[in-house]
Amino acid sequence: MAATLYYAPSTAALVVHWLLIELQVPHELQALDFDRHEQKSSEYLRLNPAGVVPTLVLDGEVLTESTAIVLHLADLHPQAQLAPAPGTVERARYYVWICFCANTLLPAYRAWFYPDEPAGEAAQVNAKAYARERIESAWQRVADHLQAGGPYLLGEHLSAADFLLTMLMRWSRNMPRPSDEWPALHAHAQRMKARPAFQEACRREGITDWL
Repeated sequence: MAATLYYAPSTAALVVHWLLIELQVPHELQALDFDRHEQKSSEYLRLNPAGVVPTLVLDGEVLTESTAIVLHLADLHPQAQLAPAPGTVERARYYVWICFCANTLLPAYRAWFYPDEPAGEAAQVNAKAYARERIESAWQRVADHLQAGGPYLLGEHLSAADFLLTMLMRWSRNMPRPSDEWPALHAHAQRMKARPAFQEACRREGITDWL
């Protein structure tokens, strides 16, 4: 299996990078310098017309969207048991949490980091406040779930959804109320961050915070 990951440090590419290491998939890294707008170069846009990361070229197939890549990698490596069997109740629950990360948390973070996008310059203060409310409400839901049925999103069974969730918890580290303030989320994060593959991905990307 030949894989090349196009990434920038500390972006949504981190979860893909982490899983490639976790699953022991041989891969090459191609860093993009956002300060030089390399993600908007004509060469890169031919791979990913959205001009964002990550992009994973896997055996010649170009894959984009971090959540989609996470799902695909988990399915490609059933021996790791990071995705329940299709058609099971556990698989349905897995989809729920994957979609929660993709459809609830990711858009809310986008609004937090770029509040002018949904609302324009004049309304960005209110947009950011609303984004914070949505993110904190989401964390409360996850914390309640983990408290009642953890330690992982699917109970006793680690899944790829936990990797995606952990990356998103890290994104809150500089917010007024980071995810670590919820004890159940903090415990989950500590468990995930202790995994050697997470430490290695952070080392390679030069990430030194939230370790």
